[in-house]
Amino acid sequence: MSEAIVRQADALADEQHAVDLAYGRRDELLMEVKQGLVDAVPRNAVEAARLTILRRRQADLRHAETGLVFGRLDAANGSTRHLGRVGLPSPDDDSEPLVLDWRAPAARPFYTATPLDSQGQRRRRHIRTNGREVVGVDDEPLDAGGESGDLVGEGALFAALSARRTGRMGTAVATLQREQDDIVRAAPDGLLVVQGGPGTGKTVVALHRVAYLLFSHPSLASQGVLVLGPSRRFLDYIAQVLPALGETAVVGATCETLVPGVAVERDESRELAKLKGRSLWQSSLTAYVRSLAPVPTALDFLVDGETHTLPAHRIRRAVEGAVSGRDLHAARRWFVENVHDLLTDAVIERHEELLDGVEDGFEDLLARVDAGLAKSDNRGTLTGAMGSDVDGTLTDDDIERLHTRIAGDRDITGVLDGFWPLYDPRQTLQSFLADDALLHEFAPWLDEHERAMITNALTPLAPSDIPLLDAVAELLGPTEAASEQGEFLVDRAAAQRDWAYGHVVVDEAQELSAMQWQMVARRVPSRSITAVGDIDQAEAPHRHRTWEGSLTPVFGERWRRGDLTICFRTPREVIALTGPVLARAGSHNEPPRAVRDSGFEPWEVTSADPELADTVAGLVEAMRVRWQSGSVGVVAPRSRIAVLREAVPDAVVLAAVEAKGLEWDAALVVDPDGITAEPRGWNGLYVALTRCTQELGQVRPAD
Repeated sequence: MSEAIVRQADALADEQHAVDLAYGRRDELLMEVKQGLVDAVPRNAVEAARLTILRRRQADLRHAETGLVFGRLDAANGSTRHLGRVGLPSPDDDSEPLVLDWRAPAARPFYTATPLDSQGQRRRRHIRTNGREVVGVDDEPLDAGGESGDLVGEGALFAALSARRTGRMGTAVATLQREQDDIVRAAPDGLLVVQGGPGTGKTVVALHRVAYLLFSHPSLASQGVLVLGPSRRFLDYIAQVLPALGETAVVGATCETLVPGVAVERDESRELAKLKGRSLWQSSLTAYVRSLAPVPTALDFLVDGETHTLPAHRIRRAVEGAVSGRDLHAARRWFVENVHDLLTDAVIERHEELLDGVEDGFEDLLARVDAGLAKSDNRGTLTGAMGSDVDGTLTDDDIERLHTRIAGDRDITGVLDGFWPLYDPRQTLQSFLADDALLHEFAPWLDEHERAMITNALTPLAPSDIPLLDAVAELLGPTEAASEQGEFLVDRAAAQRDWAYGHVVVDEAQELSAMQWQMVARRVPSRSITAVGDIDQAEAPHRHRTWEGSLTPVFGERWRRGDLTICFRTPREVIALTGPVLARAGSHNEPPRAVRDSGFEPWEVTSADPELADTVAGLVEAMRVRWQSGSVGVVAPRSRIAVLREAVPDAVVLAAVEAKGLEWDAALVVDPDGITAEPRGWNGLYVALTRCTQELGQVRPAD
């Protein structure tokens, strides 16, 4: 037996022992947490917080069943650390952790150390497991100097890349590369835009960043993280990644589901979606909602059978003071409270006037009465009367009771409701969009044709209406304080439109309109945002060729950019086809640099149009045979989707825009010229060509 084989066997045995210890400790901790949950009685806020921590820890440990340990760092000083999905303390709390959490600062050299920059490490070892069994180790010496390659842990990385696609996104915590780790651990201040071509791991990096930020900045967990995806299908696709990384304080949504209780009710034309996505709507809606504040006028109120009038100049001051820096409903609440105060003062003034009138001319009589009362010194003691019941003077308690009566008086409330009503966001938006005169006044940048498009397409709600509705709801403000119902943070956050998140991740960020970016900005006052995407894959009608064009209308210059340049998913053979396609799309970016070959050259076939569906069905079946236990996907023009789905009912058949972010072992692109003829044609073809990890085929209709 060769020395290399013996060393490999010894390494496998060593790591199996370490993995066995880790799983034993993990199972022990899981039992302790389970018992802690049984014993926990949340009698106060501290105990409730402890219960939340225990539940999160239980979820972390449960999801760590797969790939609990995946790496090892051997330091130059002789110390050794194992890395895993979650941290596991040693039974002796004073000792080094049994497993170091991959997000801990001490774990970073596992992703960033190189032979030229060893960061105090002698060796990096990737540990590959199947369940609880160690099936392979890959060692990289870090103390020998020499060339520094592009990749960290090539053996483990290529093993992961060659695995069959299951239709569900896996974690990459064991194989993150240096440029990816730089994004994961970047400071969470401000908007970070990550540009990356197909297969560069944008989504995986963004989700690992969420896990890292929640671990390294615990305060974010109390606010939650919003992950904004392009579709429900996509959110389902990534749903298992964050729990597997040990994080559960995450709300998943799309732009269309960000407003609770509101859903898209119809499709719309690209022209209308582009029109309603413009950034100018924000200022137009702001001006319109501000115009809803009432015009000051004198108001009459009936109190105790007597009419009290608050003059117009006082109402004007109250309105002007209310609207300063407040949403409309908050301004209304301030105004109502101010009117209650003014009306209370008016009643008191009237009371004092009447009292002075009664006393006028009776000074001598009142003086004798006061003298007699002074001698007896028992005013009110026999009857229990006080304040105005005794001498007409209002005490502080009298005034407080008067104010309470005024605030609760239905007639007074009715006058105030008539003067300054509450507004429903949807009705307010639709009233604005339905009125050509209002559009002409508050949105003068619309021409006559554009106004007609809007007024003729009102109900039901289309996707581009949701950001406008959200803007109106924000400008109006809530009619009452939001209730925080729900035991878990994610339930409370998802139910509140104005929940302030600690961080937001936006996937496929190139698709967002300016008004959708406004929605995002409202939900994270700190502007702590990670946006990942590929501007060259943009399909949305509000097309932008640069990130500057996409982001500047909302964020100005307050954002920074990171780039992912290495393509891990798409093989070199396919990436070689994308340069001319990107050039035709008008791209300003270089194609990503592929790091591996698949061994399959892209191929093409032609088919007569009447036989196209049958040809596709036969090719899909052949690809399935080649990629057993893997996945095959079909991408085609929208006009062909229905026929192809009928021809291959058990296959995934999608338009280019629907396929973004997804990947299969083999992809079949049908009618590429038909894809380029669609609104975002060459960009769409770029998406379609880059969905495979191994094999790419194209079917062209014969002329």
